[in-house]
Amino acid sequence: MKDYHINLFYSSADGGYIADIPDLKFCSAFGETPEIALQEALIAKTAWLAAAQTTGKPIPVPTYRPAIYQAINN
Repeated sequence: MKDYHINLFYSSADGGYIADIPDLKFCSAFGETPEIALQEALIAKTAWLAAAQTTGKPIPVPTYRPAIYQAINN
């Protein structure tokens, strides 16, 4: 099963790590460590998908791929 890509990066402005899921608009999370940011992003993803299903919002198919993989696999 294909899953959603998660970007994980350090934000000096926020003083911690940000994890975001590009396919799920506005779905992101913060953590003091990369591991915590990832755990929080997975919780946010579950909540995002549940809210979309409850409200009848379309759930996007996982399609995002970082540019480096697009260039290699195309």
